[in-house]
Amino acid sequence: MFDKKSQQSPDLTTPENVKKGQQVYNRIVSGQCKDVTAELKATYGHDINRKSN
Repeated sequence: MFDKKSQQSPDLTTPENVKKGQQVYNRIVSGQCKDVTAELKATYGHDINRKSN
């Protein structure tokens, strides 16, 4: 039907992903993060703007 590859979202509840998320959050609230989308893509390695069907 579609030619897009199916990609599962990462489990954001694992201890390592919670730690990564906290580090991103800290960068956002401290003003160090200039591009939140790029930061999250780099951290979790997928397209966070992709809409699921």
